[in-house]
Amino acid sequence: MNLYGQEVASRLLIGTALYPSPAVMEQALQASGAEIVTVSLRRESAGGRAGDAFWRIIQSLGVKILPNTAGCRTVKEAVTTAELARELFGTPWIKLEVIGDDETLQPDVVALVEAAGILLRDGFEVFPYTTEDLTVAQRLVDAGCRVVMPWAAPIGSGQGVTNKAALRTLRARLPDVTLIVDAGIGAPSHAAEAMELGYDGVLLNTAIAKADDPVGMARAFALALEAGRAGFEAGLMPPRDFATPSTPVVGTPFWHAAG
Repeated sequence: MNLYGQEVASRLLIGTALYPSPAVMEQALQASGAEIVTVSLRRESAGGRAGDAFWRIIQSLGVKILPNTAGCRTVKEAVTTAELARELFGTPWIKLEVIGDDETLQPDVVALVEAAGILLRDGFEVFPYTTEDLTVAQRLVDAGCRVVMPWAAPIGSGQGVTNKAALRTLRARLPDVTLIVDAGIGAPSHAAEAMELGYDGVLLNTAIAKADDPVGMARAFALALEAGRAGFEAGLMPPRDFATPSTPVVGTPFWHAAG
């Protein structure tokens, strides 16, 4: 998977919030094989012993950091947070979130496009969290985004892919853009479905962190992404309206009772 010129082997990106303990988070990240983790500036800047322990784990795993602007609700707030994150983490990568609705956490797509343009002109490599709307995605690409991250469903809902047709259209219309499904994935089967649509990767957090066994769930998601991508590359069988026999009947003998 190519992310602004950097190749990564794992197609799974994982958030670092909500785990029952730092130790469980570390084990889950290792089990997932993920090479990229998202980190909130607010979480890291909290400091203290918990913050220090968290940062030591991230450094020991050797993963790439993708800071995010989680919780930002205006262009100014998102841009300022991104600038602070670049200074703190030393990376031009930023997962750009500009939330427009408190209940659904749906992105404010107008503000998102504006903020993305500002950050791209300032040298950032922007990973915008957006809806499945094709027009918005195209505007982000026109602004300079080489990665777009449409949701499958609202953040933390676990509903899976709720608008399969729209995600399929995005993939078809933006063949040269790295597309990563972000938010709403609740089960390994959901992640496999996204990969079967031809998506380049999946970013998730809650489904792993809040599982009864986060380590086992991380491993399950890693396998699901691998299977889904392999299925897409092999060429999935298209659905049909009518049954088609899998066993040929031509040349099959038919026996009739004597009359």
